[in-house]
Amino acid sequence: MKFPEPLMEGRLIQRYKRFLADVRLPDGTQVTAHCPNTGSMLGCQPADGRVWLSRSDNPARKLAYTWELVETAPGVLACVNTARPNAQAREAIEAGRVSELPGYGQCRSEVKYGEERSRIDLLLSGHETEPDAWVEVKNVTLEENGQGFFPDAVTTRGQKHLRELMTQVALGDRAVLFFVVNHTGIETVRPADHIDPHYGQLLRQACDAGVEVIAYRASLANEDGSPSGEMTLAEPVPVILEV
Repeated sequence: MKFPEPLMEGRLIQRYKRFLADVRLPDGTQVTAHCPNTGSMLGCQPADGRVWLSRSDNPARKLAYTWELVETAPGVLACVNTARPNAQAREAIEAGRVSELPGYGQCRSEVKYGEERSRIDLLLSGHETEPDAWVEVKNVTLEENGQGFFPDAVTTRGQKHLRELMTQVALGDRAVLFFVVNHTGIETVRPADHIDPHYGQLLRQACDAGVEVIAYRASLANEDGSPSGEMTLAEPVPVILEV
């Protein structure tokens, strides 16, 4: 998966009202960019940090710029646009790069399901021997000493998704929690028990109930740490559930 146009570099001034970020461009111009991330973005909004924006020429948009990447440490990049992971996961599955999910002939997005009125990110069907797979996608950008953690804030919505996935397993289908690791410094993924202990407890319960948990890292950076222009998922990352 590639960005359609080269990204524009800038320096983060501030993020505010959750969905807005002021950025200083190299020529000194200050712009307000859309920040498509509902989370806390813990560790992903360093003061005066390098960021990269995409630009849209759509005249109907209120904000032309969208915040896509941030440098969290020298040469370490993270994708903060949470509109990207679903497309990243879908592309990787359809390209056969996700070894846990081969052989499905159809992939649908945002399918309504469950008693708690959820929408599944990806519903895979049409496999010759396997039941349908309900795939919930989560973006992982919180990093501490090479370890990735999810969530970065208490998430009642994420807890609801785990309950819905467990129900699908009980009904005889597959249910998969797919962590998209959009941070080049993350080597493993763990539940963030120090942030949302109930989510961690529920995730382990879901695994015991048969929910599958996988993680794949995106190739965001070149060897020199600059943005590669791609967000391809190609490398599996271990998920560690032990407390």
